[in-house]
Order: sequence, then C-alpha cells, then structure tokens
Amino acid sequence: MIRQRLCWLLLPVLLVLSTAGCDTFMAHRMAQAPNTYPEWFAPKAPVAVAFSPKFLTNFPKQFVEVGPPAARLCYRIVEPADYHLEISSTNWLEDGRKQFKFTFHADLPGGSNVWTSAPRGTVVLLHGYGLAQFSMAPWALRLAQAGWRCVLVDLRGHGKSTGKRIYFGVQEAHDLSQLLDELAHDGRLDEPVAAFGESYGASLALRWKTVEPRVRTVVAITPYAGLSNAVLNLCHEYAGWMPKTFVKAGLKKLPSVLEIPADELDTTTELARRPVTALFVAGAEDKITPATDVEQLRALAAPGSELIVVPDATHEAVTYFFAELVPPVLTWLSGAGGQGNSIDSHAGADTPISSQ
Repeated sequence: MIRQRLCWLLLPVLLVLSTAGCDTFMAHRMAQAPNTYPEWFAPKAPVAVAFSPKFLTNFPKQFVEVGPPAARLCYRIVEPADYHLEISSTNWLEDGRKQFKFTFHADLPGGSNVWTSAPRGTVVLLHGYGLAQFSMAPWALRLAQAGWRCVLVDLRGHGKSTGKRIYFGVQEAHDLSQLLDELAHDGRLDEPVAAFGESYGASLALRWKTVEPRVRTVVAITPYAGLSNAVLNLCHEYAGWMPKTFVKAGLKKLPSVLEIPADELDTTTELARRPVTALFVAGAEDKITPATDVEQLRALAAPGSELIVVPDATHEAVTYFFAELVPPVLTWLSGAGGQGNSIDSHAGADTPISSQ
C-alpha cells in the first residue's frame, strides 16, 4: 500500500525565503513548474489517499507533444470495465484541523462489461495544482465502471509531464485540445467528451470548454473564481508566516511574467465572456475556494448549470466524498452527454465515505 499526501497548494510558490520576496522573484516562483520543486517543500496535507502501488501499472503511460511552448504530456487511458471499486475512509481532528484518509480497492485488471466495446463517451480528468494524475485515479475507475473511457493526464509542469512553467489554464487549455487530437488520430476518442476537474483542474476544465467545441460538459469541483484570492487563502491556511505584501507583489507581477492580461487569469473573466454549462461542486467547510466563490461562478455559467454543496467537506477532501457525489455526477454525465437518463447498475455499489 502506498500513501500519497494531497493538497491543492501553490505552497512551493509560497514557501520561499521572505528576504528574497521581491515581486519578480515571487512571480517567477508562482509560474515555475510544480514538479521542479523538491517534495520536502510541501507541508503535510490534511488529506491522504491510499491504493495499491500496482494500480497505475495496469494502465500504461503514454505521451503527447504539445505547445508552443513545447511540453510533453503524460497520460493514461482507463477503459470501461468492472473494477468493483470499494472505498473506505477515516476522519479525525489534529491540532484543531480536520484530517482525512481515503483508501481505495479495485479488481485489476477489470472484467469486461457492457460498455467495454462501446464506451458511452470520453471523460478527461484534471488534477489540482501541485498534484498529478494519481489524485483523480479513483474517479477514473468509478466512471469507467459506469461506461466512460477515462483519460488521466499530468498537466504541463506536473507529474511526469514536462514544461518549465505553468500558465494557470491559458496555455493548458490548448494542450488539452492537442491531447484530444492525438486520441482522435488513434481512434480512441469516443464522443461526447466531458472535462472533470478539481480545484486548479476544475478552473481549467471550465476555461477549456469555452474554447473547445468537442467538450460537451464539465464537472467542476471547487474551482477558484479569482486566482489572487485563492492564493491568498492558501497562504493564510498553510503559510501564515508569509507576509501578504510579498504574495500580493508577486501576484501583481505574475501577468507580465506570463505575458497575459491580469484578468485573464481569473475564471470569472472567462465565464462572464463565454458562459458554459457545468455541474459545480463546493465544500461547505472549504477555506480555499469557499462555497460563495463557487456560487459566483455558477451564477455566471450558462442556464442549466447546477451547484452541489457537500456538508462537512473541506477543499482538500471534497473530491473524495463519493457517496454524495457519484449519483449526481453519473446523472449529469448521462443527461448532458446525450446518453439518456439511465444510471449504471452499480451506482449504489460504492462504500460510503464517513464524515464526522
């Protein structure tokens, strides 16, 4: 069993020496690829996922060249099959902060099911900042079990993908369209296509749909409305010793470093300009992207969008509240994907995640 600590972070960005906190330095650190930071930079996160180390080996790594700027994305395809995913969790308080551990078990390789030869569509799963495709692997299994071909991807500058810097979704949206081109070329793109993301990946999913007509719908778990507010909230939660003036200076300089207009970094700008339909998910105890911020995005989204607020869920944990999220997500994908309103026969088979 391996244990991976999770956090949306931007913490490598924030954990720099305060004496070196000039605006240009901070901005370059914010844009630096997260996978170039040493692991010890990241603090202990309040969420952990556990699964067999053999899991990812069942789905071979593949790569696609994207850009410019040039990068090489690592991705894996999880085909529809009966994986019999089981989930258990524990929750506790540590120094007054909620801690979660989620454990996943599945039968690998999975047995063929009715969808194996004819997937219902394709779901591209997008992880949070500082994470990698492993963080979305449980959802890939669960959605594949329901008939969807799932694509796990390391975004540029994350996991096993390359890229010297990140662009907070502006360039990454084009990367993902190039990934779809690769899948289509290889005959592995079954439409409709859905984008499913958490946090940084959720904001990217919303942005991607505004520029990619092949993406039919979006599931956005705790997307940020404004980048600056999210970073400042992270600083408050995980690096309270860092003077806000340094962080604000870096945020002010960031658009010029990336050569992107400042408001283009905010999800609100994209949705106000080009509203899209999406299923939004917020955690009632989220201190990074509060439910009010997610509600702001839902209000900007196209008619037909929906919002789920999960009780007792923090920003880091809400993605794994499967008992609360699996039924509405499956319904959303089925309805928006043009596959009728049928829900797969295993919709209630997940082990409920306890919350205390």
